[in-house]
Amino acid sequence: MGLLRFAPQPAQASHRGTTPLELLFDLAAVVAIGAAARGLALGIADGNGGAATVAFLCSFFMVWWAWMNFTWFASAYDDDSTTFRILSMAMMFGALMLAAGVEAVFAREPIWLALSGFIVMRLALTLMWCAVARGDPDRRTTALCYACGIIGMQGYWIALVAIAAPGSFWYTPLFALGVAGELAVPAVAERRGPTPWHRHHIAARYGRLNLIVLGQAFLAVVTAIELAPGAAFPHAGRLAQAASFAIVAFAMWSLYFPGDARPPGDRLGRALLWGYGHFAVFGAAAAAGAGMQAILLPGSGAGRAGTLVMVASVAVYVAALWLIRDRYARTGTGRWHGLAVAMLAIIAIGDPAMALPGTALTLACLATANRRAAERVPA
Repeated sequence: MGLLRFAPQPAQASHRGTTPLELLFDLAAVVAIGAAARGLALGIADGNGGAATVAFLCSFFMVWWAWMNFTWFASAYDDDSTTFRILSMAMMFGALMLAAGVEAVFAREPIWLALSGFIVMRLALTLMWCAVARGDPDRRTTALCYACGIIGMQGYWIALVAIAAPGSFWYTPLFALGVAGELAVPAVAERRGPTPWHRHHIAARYGRLNLIVLGQAFLAVVTAIELAPGAAFPHAGRLAQAASFAIVAFAMWSLYFPGDARPPGDRLGRALLWGYGHFAVFGAAAAAGAGMQAILLPGSGAGRAGTLVMVASVAVYVAALWLIRDRYARTGTGRWHGLAVAMLAIIAIGDPAMALPGTALTLACLATANRRAAERVPA
């Protein structure tokens, strides 16, 4: 196989597992997601929850978008060659640079370090698509459309950082415009000729990232259980919080995995809804963990704001799963359970004292009902 030449991989193989290289990329994503969640938790504790949420969404989008681009590309063109590995590792290094620059996003300072990491990732991805243009003649137009779209959008991001700092009036709307442009690139390119991604592989990769973002909730559980200086056993209140955090995390895990979690195979619109809609799923899971961590920080204000963020994030998580999957996969009244629970979670915010245990109980009931419904479905 020649240098910078990627041929398509078989999309109909009976099994396609996650490679060690992809697991290594996930590790880089863990660091970047953790940095974004930490910034959100500290911003909530400092009383800047609104600005911190915007900063979290911006930084999380960049991490998730880089991960998603790599994941779908690898599903179609990972040939395990030295060239692919080198370019993938370059993307990982860029992700780590992005993680190192996340703090500046929350501090509303120039984000040149984060942008530099994003540039590194995008250059590597552009070279990958150029290699596809050489190695897959049937999808040459698709590959060049991807490459040109990535280069064009990268120019937009450089211009945005140059003219608008995070927190400025124009930054958020211009960032949203950039997001729309990024999402349009695959939507346009795939219409030139769909890439041969593997359904089972994509489902497995998304499931792994879901586990990664739920790790932020596990971090909160550990923090809640940690012993105070000189103590032999955790404080009863902290232990109760840890139990509630754990129930929420376990229920969110259970809600994601029962049934057929694969993306739809034929219709581009449904596939894009499934793929893009996971931004809300993953972002909400990470934000829920950040809210839990904020609850544990000193100050009653941090606790109330953290509870608000956690419960709202859980509601978004459940509603997003309903939007992209459950309303299609379930029948009868069961197809509305997720949406009803999301609404109940929002209502629970009105009583801060009961919001955490109430959300944990409601999610546990929904997860149990979904599991039983999945068990009744014939194999």
